[in-house]
Amino acid sequence: MAGWNADTAAGPLGAGTVTLVEGSSFCISLQNGDIHSEHPHGVFYLDTRILSGWILTINGQPLEPLAAETKEPYRALFAGRVPRSDGYADSPLIVERLREVGAGIQEQVTVRNYSLEPAECLISLRVEADFADLFEVKDARIQRRWKETRDVDGDSLTISAAWQDIRKGLLVQAPGADVTKDALTYRVSVAPHSQWSTVLTAVPSTEAASPPPPSFVHPEGNELSPRDLRRREWVAKIPVLHMGNRSIERTLRRSYDDLGALRIEDPNHPDRVVVAAGAPWFMTLFGRDSLWASIMAMPVDPSLALGTLQTLADRQGSVVDEMSEEEPGKILHEVRLDVSSGLSLGGKSSYYGSVDATPLFVIVLGAVSRWGFAADTISALLPHADRALEWIRDYGDKDGDGFVEYERLNPQGLINQGWKDSWDGINFADGRLAEGPIALCEVQAYVYDAYMARAWMAYDAGETALGDELADQAAQFKKRFNEQFWMPERGYYAVALDGKKRQVDACASNMGHCLWHGLVDADKAPLVAERLMSPEMFSGWGVRTLASDMGAYNPASYHNGSVWPHDNAIIQAGLLRYGFVAEAQRITTALLEAAEYSGGRLPELFCGFNREQFAEPVPYPTACSPQAWAATTPIQLVTSLMRYDAHVSRGGVWMEPVLPESFGNLHITNAPMAGGRITIDIADSVPSVQGLPEGMVFHQGHRPWLAELVEQAGRRRKA
Repeated sequence: MAGWNADTAAGPLGAGTVTLVEGSSFCISLQNGDIHSEHPHGVFYLDTRILSGWILTINGQPLEPLAAETKEPYRALFAGRVPRSDGYADSPLIVERLREVGAGIQEQVTVRNYSLEPAECLISLRVEADFADLFEVKDARIQRRWKETRDVDGDSLTISAAWQDIRKGLLVQAPGADVTKDALTYRVSVAPHSQWSTVLTAVPSTEAASPPPPSFVHPEGNELSPRDLRRREWVAKIPVLHMGNRSIERTLRRSYDDLGALRIEDPNHPDRVVVAAGAPWFMTLFGRDSLWASIMAMPVDPSLALGTLQTLADRQGSVVDEMSEEEPGKILHEVRLDVSSGLSLGGKSSYYGSVDATPLFVIVLGAVSRWGFAADTISALLPHADRALEWIRDYGDKDGDGFVEYERLNPQGLINQGWKDSWDGINFADGRLAEGPIALCEVQAYVYDAYMARAWMAYDAGETALGDELADQAAQFKKRFNEQFWMPERGYYAVALDGKKRQVDACASNMGHCLWHGLVDADKAPLVAERLMSPEMFSGWGVRTLASDMGAYNPASYHNGSVWPHDNAIIQAGLLRYGFVAEAQRITTALLEAAEYSGGRLPELFCGFNREQFAEPVPYPTACSPQAWAATTPIQLVTSLMRYDAHVSRGGVWMEPVLPESFGNLHITNAPMAGGRITIDIADSVPSVQGLPEGMVFHQGHRPWLAELVEQAGRRRKA
């Protein structure tokens, strides 16, 4: 039914929509605050649209939008005016709607009368609830019709729905309203230069008498809602940042805010917090997205990466199931919360069609182990890392050539199972689609880094035989990769090997990931860097997913010529690893300038048009916003240029900043480090650190790469 295999891009929201998000709940509406069921609007709770229509009229007229401002990721203030019926331009009636999303929504409606005469107002709210599955809404294919009943009880309206043996409900409370089955109505006379206000609530209801919802909106301004308290706790535990460049400071603070809003709790372990992939359609745990976002957010909150690993480990594959593409040791692609979404997976709530989440799991565990969590916490995850490596060997490498390939196990699965997972995402230079099984270049980089991470953890624990075995495997793997993926006549790496082991010869951004993970031979790195920064690849706002001289290039496509911020953050880190500082600075500056055009928030992706052609980044129509790895991109870009990293078991914090002068000085307090909090200053490019926990030493330089540590460990033993 639902589409794992529908195009993986989000559904169209239309221009001027406002998205609010809190945990796995979210709300999408028009600029005037109205929600229309014929659009992909609504209030979503547990992957179900519990509110599909929420339309406010005054004297029969919808509100003319004036402003919509997101105060916090979960709260917005809408201002609109009531059009006049007598033909005069300016209306004296201004309406404010202060809305907060949680498990449902609460909205404070205020009508202000700026006229010298009293205003007679018939205020009416129409409510609809279709309980559609999130995928049905996203793909604009509402398939099920629920049997609906409406019950009025005083000033509340309950909408109940049944489909087969599933029951859902919505409770709307409207104190003081005249409530009928069709509408909630207030007849008020607003005195001159005064105002009228009311608060409405819409929450999911169950058969049992549900307790009244926790207070949402606070006209008094002194009491905090549960969401405010949660945000306050988050702000207290993350770094505080001051930067000479105010625009970049704003972008980073926006990233912190969005990351805070995208945190969701594992229902079985409320202490574990993970990162959802993105709003509006992907407010759930994803393997690849959640792992990437949490490793990029490590300097802000390392516990996100740990919670993500623990939650994914609990759901690690244990059997072969062709419908959900589960295999022993495999890390899932995405989880869905509600029963109806499971219908698309043969009744399962997890789908495993991702080739890269499994090696990324091992890489992130390696990173988490360096950030100073308790040794028993890390050792509890090691068996999961070993099962992931077994998956790489037994299932990931389908044909025994040593590389990891993917091919979907059933016709409903995703055709492409790397990060470019649209159906046409992997193609040859002439535009032909590649046919599977497909071995992507960046997946090999993750596999190589997974071997390195596990080898280092083995050496660190004194398991030298295992360390040696994995280090040898990694060295042979790197040699084979550079022989089989490099195209000397073109001067870049093939994006993949296809089912016949032919080089898929398109020039794509994927090879930039190979730089970060150290898979690129030193003699080939300058050619890769030159190609990534060529006019065909670099749009002026970032590196395109596909070069403009390729057959499948389209600047307004999802994966064939668009610019993805997270992809650029990975490329930037790779360029720095190989010493290409000016190129890394250029990518960073371009992306942070792009963020200025969208209120300091980078979208999931934007179009790949040249900056000389359009002076502003061209939005991609259905980009998710906020989206986890786009939100963590500014954090990754800046910490990469700070060259800031830690290795707690080796007692070190490293920094060697190469921030452009335009960034100004940087002052960071409350940065988490080994259970303590440190202060970081970079003034005139000179770094200093205060408040290091005992036993930690600051080094000016780059943190040794795992490849260097593994090599040293091997040398020490041989000596």
